[in-house]
Amino acid sequence: MTATVTEQRLALQRRFLGDPVPRLWCPPLSHYDSEGAFDRERMAAHWDHLASGVTAFLVPGSTGDAWELSSAETGHLLDLALDLAAPGGATLLLGALCPDAGTTLTAVDAMLAILRRRSGCDDPLEAMAACGVGAFTVCSPTGPDLAQTALGDDLARILDRGLPTALYQLPQITGNEMGVELVAGLAQEHPHLLLLKDSSGGDRLALETEGDLAGVFLVRGAEGGYAGWLREAGGPYDGLLLSTANAFPRELAAVIAYTAAARHEQARDISERLTRVVDAAFALVADLPDGNAFANANKLLDHVMALGSAAANMPAPRLHAGVRLPAELVLRVRDLLDREGFSTDRGYLTGNSI
Repeated sequence: MTATVTEQRLALQRRFLGDPVPRLWCPPLSHYDSEGAFDRERMAAHWDHLASGVTAFLVPGSTGDAWELSSAETGHLLDLALDLAAPGGATLLLGALCPDAGTTLTAVDAMLAILRRRSGCDDPLEAMAACGVGAFTVCSPTGPDLAQTALGDDLARILDRGLPTALYQLPQITGNEMGVELVAGLAQEHPHLLLLKDSSGGDRLALETEGDLAGVFLVRGAEGGYAGWLREAGGPYDGLLLSTANAFPRELAAVIAYTAAARHEQARDISERLTRVVDAAFALVADLPDGNAFANANKLLDHVMALGSAAANMPAPRLHAGVRLPAELVLRVRDLLDREGFSTDRGYLTGNSI
């Protein structure tokens, strides 16, 4: 008997994403040294900190400067991420976040070349599995005036490659949104479409496709109100893929665990405190001319989490553009964290997690 699309998808999820599929995912920050190169030691310390709550990553995502990196930088970052992920057996989504199908497929091929080199496997699926790669993450083509048919044609061209794939709804960058009918159709036609991330904040794909996505794993990328969006709390999402997992891996993992255990009061308490900090941190960086809000807010939060009381005395985080975030924002972020009961006396770079 031929397996249904849902059965095929669930089998692929088990093979490539894990069984069970991780419920908390993080798009890790790209840390840079004073010369602008990736700071391997700093990133290794950050990934060690993330392991307290996160075992699955999107590299690179918007928080990791995906839209600013050159092809060569993306390749270097992928090699670094594979090195960092391997000891703990973490699962990776690889971000091929490009403005159209042609450049997306070129990026996928470049990433596959790295996976083949590292694994010694010529078959793309075997190379992915050997390297702990769960899927390639792609978004709709860039353009605010593109019709749904144009979005569908572009995405179908990518999905026709037959590789495990995750879709990323990111209208803040693409200028458009994939519609409910479009995504439901792609899900029915392509069992290797394994995961959908929605950072729009409108959540239409999750709210209006209930039962129509044939087992696609849904993760929310928009910040705020974390506990209420999970299925056990009556929400439409299976998990969370959040920029703020960079700063709050244990706290967000606790929100999921409390919600799953029907301890909704504890989950709401953490969720509400996190939401207030995150909303304020994003507001602080809203008008900065360089970088993007996801990376900038989380670099400030992580800087304080890493250095604790010494954060204000150290150079502020460097952006891909070569500038540093304003030093005065470090103090303001520390105040936000203290106000909501997230201790900032010690940081994880001192050997003590917060």
